Parts: sequence; C-alpha cells; structure tokens
Amino acid sequence: MALTSAFTSFNLPVKNVEQSKAFFTGLGFELNPQFPGNENSAAIVIGDNLQVMLINQAFFITLTEKESVDTSKYAQMTIALAFESREKVDEIVNTAVSLGGKLHAEPEDHGVMYHWGFVDLDGHLWAINYMNTDAARG
Repeated sequence: MALTSAFTSFNLPVKNVEQSKAFFTGLGFELNPQFPGNENSAAIVIGDNLQVMLINQAFFITLTEKESVDTSKYAQMTIALAFESREKVDEIVNTAVSLGGKLHAEPEDHGVMYHWGFVDLDGHLWAINYMNTDAARG
C-alpha cells in the first residue's frame, strides 16, 4: 500500500494572524476548532483532513530556524485547490480580491481544467481550479 497521510497541515508565515484569519474566513473557509488559535497562529480548514496553519512570521522563524521567503520576490510554492464549478472559481478569486488579495494572472480555460488564481495578503500564491471530468472522459 502506498504511503498516505491521515491528516495534512501546512504552515504559512503571515504578518498579521488576525488579518489573515479574517481574509480566509471571508473567503468562506472555517477555523479548525481542534486547533484553537492565539496571537501566533490560527488553523484554517481548506478540505477534508487538510488545513493551513497561519503562523506569525516571528514565531514561524522560531519553529524553522530559518527566515521565511520574501514573497514580493520569491515564490516558495503554489497552493492549488479544486472546486465544483467555474463559477465557484470565479467567486473565490473575486472575493479574494475584494478582501485585499491580488489577481495572479488571467483566467485560463484548458477545456479539461479551468484555472485562475490570487495572491493572499502575505504574497502566497493560490491556484483555484475546476476540473471538468466530463471533458476529461471526452
């Protein structure tokens, strides 16, 4: 059997936990009640058994013993999520922009996949996708 994780959490350094928390809950994500937040962190549920920990940059450095990347110059990763429709993709990206995020490129329609993205308050790249399974079966 292949190695799989029962639960996945990734940590993102943020400048202001409260502002980032408001941004992601404004998008419609919920806080994870199993990981009560504090001034240093908040857990946002982004899928089944999947969360992102928003961690204050200063505290993040104490965990990693490394500086976090300057997201105005460098991309460390792109977080890609898939949703049920093109309309949902557009709604999420437009809401992100209305909450202070920035657009990342123009929407792309590849037939099988519709893709658009945004940059969050801290410069992290989010790829929001819809997979057209009917077109994929084609």
